[in-house]
Amino acid sequence: DLQICQHRAPTCCTKKMEESYQAAVRRERTQSIQALNFELKYMIVGHITAFQEAFESLLRFAENRTSSLFETAYRPMAKEAAEPVKELFTDISLYILGAETTVESAVLRFFDSLFPLVYSRLINPGITDLSEDYTECLRLTRQDINPFGRYSKNMVTELSKSLWASRMLSQALSLGIEVINTTEHAALTKECSRALVKMQYCPHCQGLTLIRPCVGYCLNVMRGCLASVSELDAQWREYISTLEYLTNEMAASHDLEIALTGIQNSINEAILHAQLNGPQLSATVDKVCGQPKQQEGNLPSDNIVPVKEVTETQTFVMAHTSLNNKRREFISYMKRSRTFYASIAERLCDGDLVMRDSSTCWNGEDVV
Repeated sequence: DLQICQHRAPTCCTKKMEESYQAAVRRERTQSIQALNFELKYMIVGHITAFQEAFESLLRFAENRTSSLFETAYRPMAKEAAEPVKELFTDISLYILGAETTVESAVLRFFDSLFPLVYSRLINPGITDLSEDYTECLRLTRQDINPFGRYSKNMVTELSKSLWASRMLSQALSLGIEVINTTEHAALTKECSRALVKMQYCPHCQGLTLIRPCVGYCLNVMRGCLASVSELDAQWREYISTLEYLTNEMAASHDLEIALTGIQNSINEAILHAQLNGPQLSATVDKVCGQPKQQEGNLPSDNIVPVKEVTETQTFVMAHTSLNNKRREFISYMKRSRTFYASIAERLCDGDLVMRDSSTCWNGEDVV
């Protein structure tokens, strides 16, 4: 009653043993592919971690630089500007990690929050009535009167270019892991598991436990079993090319590090522009939002924030170098894996599975 290992000679197998063999080849096939995938997956996961760590380090450095700008150059508004600065960098981080947001909305939301502070602390430092309604009016007016000139739009453009490549790379790395995990657990067809049993275990039914499959026979069986997986070859090659393109984009003119550290200068230029145009802005704001209450004399001292020295240049240089080195190592390794899915059958038939150094092997029917 054997279904797979049928042979003219007497056999020591039963139908139940054939079923056990089918379970064994499924398990072994999954383990073999997992072993092949391990190094590739390890490299991608390692790069995701390294990329995120270096990126977070750069982000913290850029955020501290921006905070120190307010604490040294714009102390009257430093305390109140802390929250909008934090929100801006949180939004940038979420964008790179794939959140449904845009660089433009993050940057413009920041400038919306910044304008009431610039207007009431720098352009008209005597304002005391900064009610919710008046603040909201200033926020909404920012979009119409454009107090920060071209600098807010320039910041959007510069960040969008560099952050886009980083966001795409982050998503592409996650996609790579997803593809690898899916191929590990691709279901075996009934025909495939029968062919694997015939190749690996049918010799056992005749007491031939040491004989192994012939190389050509193994390749035919594996190629048949892995036809759906090897179809990924063209897409995988294209995927590697895309990774190469994205890492080159990040390292070229749209450099992530330069863009993040340039945020401080963009904000500074924007505030200076608003101050230079203070009288015109005041005239327009008075028409739209009305005139707030004024107070003679200095601002209360609790608005003054002590200056903190930010000494993170060394951290920035290390993160910058680390990110560049990791990119180079990673893309070099990934380029070597271009043929991963095209050669998967050959790699599974390598090693202990087949008989290479002997004149006898199993061809599916007999010892040859």
